[in-house]
Amino acid sequence: METPAPSGNEDKLADIIAPCVIIIRMGELESIRAFLAVAEQRSFTAAARQLGMTPASVTRTIAALEDRLGVQLLLRTTRQVSLTSAGAAYAARVAPLAEALAGAADETREQHGITAGSIRVSAPVSLGVRVLPAVLSQFAAIHPQTHVALSLSDSFVDIVEDDYDLAIRISGPPADKSTVWRKICKVPRLLVAAPSYLLAQGVPETPEDLVRFSCLSYGEDARSELWELTKGKTTRAHEVRGSFSANNGDLLARLAMQGEGIARLPRFIIEAELVSGALVPVLSDWACPDIWLTLYYPPYARLPLRVARFSDFFEVYVKETRPL
Repeated sequence: METPAPSGNEDKLADIIAPCVIIIRMGELESIRAFLAVAEQRSFTAAARQLGMTPASVTRTIAALEDRLGVQLLLRTTRQVSLTSAGAAYAARVAPLAEALAGAADETREQHGITAGSIRVSAPVSLGVRVLPAVLSQFAAIHPQTHVALSLSDSFVDIVEDDYDLAIRISGPPADKSTVWRKICKVPRLLVAAPSYLLAQGVPETPEDLVRFSCLSYGEDARSELWELTKGKTTRAHEVRGSFSANNGDLLARLAMQGEGIARLPRFIIEAELVSGALVPVLSDWACPDIWLTLYYPPYARLPLRVARFSDFFEVYVKETRPL
């Protein structure tokens, strides 16, 4: 967190720091954490979201801290929150102390094999809805002191900028070289369509035939998607054309079931529809390129135990308990 250079006389700074030492000795760290979160986010609402509190409780906590210190730490306007000179001085001194104490607590727990604290996880929507409820429930039964905060999005997130401990993604290799990534397993994909659509439009026999069909593209805009299909040593590419595109597999699956065209989807999203016959494979002798279920981490010097335990539990679940 960047803070502006403190200003003011040394006596005022000493007055600010002395109560800080007393507070930490008394173990009252929540108000300090709340203040540092507001100072970093420049917003009571964003800080509350990060801390799992309500904006009103964060506001009260900061007001009580300022009252104890006898100085104003933050300037509130309708547009943003900023540090006063006293707040900058206070943040510069208490941030390392709060971080060190939190680190000491984590290390002590980890030395005894205890996982505690919070994990912020980003995951795709379809995987989150279909797979993660069972993962979270079973993980909580084993590690009740660990809180998992899950955020679902089909868009890539900046796990460093957005302060995630872990991101789960289904994709090719990452382009961001600053993150650490761990391949978990392949995620099979296939082309599917509703039987009613194929009855009305015919059945493609080669990848070249796809040009005559409406294909449902995965993406957030109107740009076309390139589908590569392989059989043996032969590879064919088809530029997708159709009436719809979307960045969510479940939505594309529903459009396909309604007879809107052919979709390329991970098998775990459409397993039940394949069993029921609501969707059927298209060009099943041609294979889609591999994509992987991958875990992404910030550039940790050492992976926190709670993150490592969750990662290992998740890997066992998707590879052995319920293979994708």
